[in-house]
Amino acid sequence: MSKQVLIIEDNNDIRESIVEILQLADFTVHQASNGKLGVELALAQKPDIILCDIMMPELDGYGVLYLLHKNPETAAIPFIFLTAKAERVDLRKGMEMGADDYLTKPFDDIELLTAIESRLKKKELQQNFYSQSLDRLNTLIAKNGGLAELRRVIAERKSRQLKKNQVIYYEGDKGNGLYIVLSGKVKTMKLAEDGRELMTGIYAADDYLGVNAMLAGEPYSDTATTLEDTQLCLIPREQLDELINQYPEVAREFITILANNVREKEDQLLQLAYQSVRKRMAGALLRLHKQQNNAESIKISREDMAAMAGMATETVSRTLTDFKDEGLIEKKGSVITILDEKRLQKMKN
Repeated sequence: MSKQVLIIEDNNDIRESIVEILQLADFTVHQASNGKLGVELALAQKPDIILCDIMMPELDGYGVLYLLHKNPETAAIPFIFLTAKAERVDLRKGMEMGADDYLTKPFDDIELLTAIESRLKKKELQQNFYSQSLDRLNTLIAKNGGLAELRRVIAERKSRQLKKNQVIYYEGDKGNGLYIVLSGKVKTMKLAEDGRELMTGIYAADDYLGVNAMLAGEPYSDTATTLEDTQLCLIPREQLDELINQYPEVAREFITILANNVREKEDQLLQLAYQSVRKRMAGALLRLHKQQNNAESIKISREDMAAMAGMATETVSRTLTDFKDEGLIEKKGSVITILDEKRLQKMKN
């Protein structure tokens, strides 16, 4: 069965040329002359890949990408921007929004086919990717019909690959389900009134994002951003509600996760309110150490460390330098290696 490609391009000559090339290469092609029609076709056809112009009537390429990524049914479809040379400066916006690639007009047949085949191959590898984090979900269900049902739900979901520094959701967005981190790292943060960021959590493989919003039926209370290239799986709220209603042990497990999150937030609040800079820094390093399965080396930017410890970046640099001079850590660029965990644990206030 041939792969399906959706072309969203308002220039008739360019669109018809692309359609002809792809049909000769044995692709099934759907085409739209504007962004609004393109979104409708994407939702109806669920193509294997989408090529989309940036500047279009009705709805531009950024709007198309935003709407498709907000919908769980289309969020994982590879998305390639078609752009004129003059628009290349604006491409960073599109890539940060989650576009997989871009082609600069004019492009030849080989460039077009290579870009499509590369993204389809990557998508296939991602769909075949299985993480131990999915096995962890088995503990949510008793070893009966619930386990089989959960496996069916997971099997039907597509994983999504996100690049470093890409936003997963913003504070205030509607909670549309549970994210499972398959690989990579994610940070959650809130923005203070003075513009400073306060990191509320770091999540790695096997962790869940959005439990609070899912259980409370409320919008997300913070913003989630990738710290590195990350792979996620989203299970929609409707499917989770069915499992929770049918299997009470699922609800109990999520309540346990939520309780642990609340306890961690309370500990973080107490540290910010009462602990010294040195003790807060030691605590932040130990939390990172634990979250990364007790790995000695931690990779984190000065800005993210400041957001996590609730201090200025200059204070982070000065404190880490003191820790290095005291033999507590080693630091090379953004990589911190813990040399004396016990002394960090016993840091005085």
